[in-house]
Amino acid sequence: MAPNDSAETNGTAARRPAGRRKAARYIVPVAVAGVAAATIGLVPALASSGDPDLPKITAQELIEKIAASDTEQFSGTVKISTDLGIPSMGGLAGSFLSGAAEGGDGGKGGSSADPQSKLTELASGTHTLRVAADGPDKQRLSVLDQASEYSLIHNGDDVWAYDSGSNEVYHADGKGKAPHGKEQAAPEGVPTTPKALAEEALKAADGTTSVSVDGTARVAGRDAYRLVLKPEQKGSTVDSITVAVDAKNGVPLKFTLQPSSGGKAVVDAGFTSVDFGKPAASSFAFTPPKGAKVTEADDAKAEGHEKSRGDLGKFKAAEGEGAPKIIGKGWNSIAEFKTPGGAALPSKASKDVPAEAQQFLDALGDKVSGKFGSGTVFKTRLINALMTDDGRVYVGAVTKDALVAAANAG
Repeated sequence: MAPNDSAETNGTAARRPAGRRKAARYIVPVAVAGVAAATIGLVPALASSGDPDLPKITAQELIEKIAASDTEQFSGTVKISTDLGIPSMGGLAGSFLSGAAEGGDGGKGGSSADPQSKLTELASGTHTLRVAADGPDKQRLSVLDQASEYSLIHNGDDVWAYDSGSNEVYHADGKGKAPHGKEQAAPEGVPTTPKALAEEALKAADGTTSVSVDGTARVAGRDAYRLVLKPEQKGSTVDSITVAVDAKNGVPLKFTLQPSSGGKAVVDAGFTSVDFGKPAASSFAFTPPKGAKVTEADDAKAEGHEKSRGDLGKFKAAEGEGAPKIIGKGWNSIAEFKTPGGAALPSKASKDVPAEAQQFLDALGDKVSGKFGSGTVFKTRLINALMTDDGRVYVGAVTKDALVAAANAG
């Protein structure tokens, strides 16, 4: 194996000219966990079948290779595993995630095929995805389960989603506009293709990260370089990011998030097979099966999404600002905001909270106190949040101590 340039760049590798920052025009974005989108970093625990002997390359050159990649055609299989360390609690956590994504209406009047709720399932467990793309107007993503399949297809002005388990179809038109008016095939959030994940990680690398090339790997049958990003700041829950970059075309092939707490990776996502040829046109064709229930995006918007937007408007009005206050920078960024009306968490004596829900909250939370008063820290292996008893919230990919320090300073 030829040695690679592993000199750390202190984030300078990420500060490339704006013209080099090409958009991921062929990526199908998928909602996983909204708050993680701004702070998540991903790294592969690479299963290598022999490190290839490749020419030397610097971290700067490798990042520029990613930015310059203009590959718009591919098909393959992606395996993604997510372990945030959230207690199972008999599926209660999944119900909370699902309800939040549906605007709190429990999906009433909606469709089980709606990407806004269906794709939150990728926030936990291991999933196999089939993906395909042919330019900016044709993408397909299928989530394969043991007994069913969920597919999301963008073809020109149409976006179709089909849940074979419930035989329900969701349809949006107008250049892929989803119910929220976004021109995309799926809800906003953390994407699942390695290229899109790498772009999110590189956004956080500017000025607060050491970037190096650490050898080579063989991923999905292709030669790749290993790009490693490490936060230089203390207090982050992210230990490192390793991105396997295709040596030929610059497309990220695999990566995993390794937490500072050690143990199993928080997120591991990568191609297990990939073909950069033109996919068959039939990959992007879809006709609703006979007997399937079809929900139009406009109908879903009228029945449920207006309520969601209304609730968001009330939240902003109560908060008094359109966006949370950001404390710190880089990997240590913490978002601070107020709950509507300064509402705090319900106490154990509250009769309005089901015992199961209180058990779930207690399993996640640690009681803390300081100059700010007292509150509860809700923890996962990546994203932690402090909710004070007077209704303030501090959230980020940082440790409990970092949240308490931010609340004390505030």
